[in-house]
Amino acid sequence: MLEIVFLIPLVAGAMAFLLPSAGRILLVLTGVVHLAYSLFIWIAEPTPHFPDFFALTPEGCLSLLVISLLFFLISIYTSTYLKAASIQRENIFTGSMLLFLATMTMVTLSDHIIIMWIAIEATTLASAPLIYTHRDAAALEATWKYVLICSVGIAMALLGSVLVTVAMDAGHVQAPISFSALTSVADKLDPRWLKAGFVFILVGYGTKMGLAPMHTWLPDAHSEAPSPASALLSGVLLNCAYLGIFKTNKIMHAAGLSGFSGPILIVFGLASILAAATFILKQTEYKRMLAYSSIENMGIIALGTGIGGMAAYGAIICLIHHSLIKSSLFLTSGNILMGFGSRLIEKTGDLAARMPRTFVAFFGGFAAIAGFPPFGIFIGEVLIVIAAFRTGHLISGGIFIFTLCVIFAGLANNIMRISFNPSGATERIDEHANLVWPQYVLLTTSVVLCFWMPESLQQTIVHAVNAIGGGL
Repeated sequence: MLEIVFLIPLVAGAMAFLLPSAGRILLVLTGVVHLAYSLFIWIAEPTPHFPDFFALTPEGCLSLLVISLLFFLISIYTSTYLKAASIQRENIFTGSMLLFLATMTMVTLSDHIIIMWIAIEATTLASAPLIYTHRDAAALEATWKYVLICSVGIAMALLGSVLVTVAMDAGHVQAPISFSALTSVADKLDPRWLKAGFVFILVGYGTKMGLAPMHTWLPDAHSEAPSPASALLSGVLLNCAYLGIFKTNKIMHAAGLSGFSGPILIVFGLASILAAATFILKQTEYKRMLAYSSIENMGIIALGTGIGGMAAYGAIICLIHHSLIKSSLFLTSGNILMGFGSRLIEKTGDLAARMPRTFVAFFGGFAAIAGFPPFGIFIGEVLIVIAAFRTGHLISGGIFIFTLCVIFAGLANNIMRISFNPSGATERIDEHANLVWPQYVLLTTSVVLCFWMPESLQQTIVHAVNAIGGGL
């Protein structure tokens, strides 16, 4: 049964709340079982027990595999991180992590338009305690900002979902309220209501995705959350919100309205990239810097999806590799925070000498997220640039290239300061193996996927982007 994959972490999360001493074991064990069952789903493609609500789609299956791999590696990191970091009420942290996994997994399998909304809203409720882990004033402010802003966004997404159903009634369409069914009858839906529904869904789920100008919760939440939670928020949660937009865009494309949805996605994408470029240059905290980098990458994904064609394929490539690389960077930032005791860039320095293994992961992650070959972000960005100029989006392509250069300059300046500036201390900082090798695996996976991609994975990406008019 397909639904078992999100029931496993749901039950484990409840157990973690009730059995505080078993939290770390449950994290790792659930990560192993979840990854194994996700691979089984990938190979066997089991049928859902509730086909009206859940379905195995190419984009959902792809996201599920990424989520499962990331959580498995993050759980191993977290089991050691919890021993070194001062986490209050550890059972709440581990239980929330597992419930967060359950809700995100539910998002990837949701086919009913309202079930998708419920699942994305549930991710907010499950992840809010993770942001409030340190229980100080800054964490409380970040948590409330996250909950309130995302709740407003999710309310708009609900309105958009209702408007899509109104498009069915206006078009006298009788069909299940699922993305699959709506896509198959999209040409019969009333285009006016469908356009209105898409705009509200884009703004609503775009708030959760971190698209500007609805991104304001993201830097605070990522900065205040413990590093394992930040890795999940940036590497996985943002993808879940994108799934809601992607599935709605499939309906728009099937209805012949990609000429309406595409330019809107391009505008939001460029706005996000420009916002990230503006704020990265002046960042004084490395976790906030990484948060703005996530806003940039979500903008890149929206831009590629809006341009379509080869750019849509590049957007999915960026989606996969951003998850791998940004999760690695946030985990590495946890090592730096434990080693130097501050999130301020000026309080760090000489990372290469004091924490050499962490430095390799951190500098490798910087090269990867900045779009250097042989990492996958480079391939995705090149495809988007080529498609932009081929399709006549010359201004968008020019702005994209310029902002990438600005963002690289801001990232490089701060990364160099953290890595090589004299820190005033010379002693080596202890680096536990479990706090380093998960990042190495994530970065290595990104490199390997650039040179060798399994045929099944390649076909899944192709099938996903074909639904929105994309492809090589």
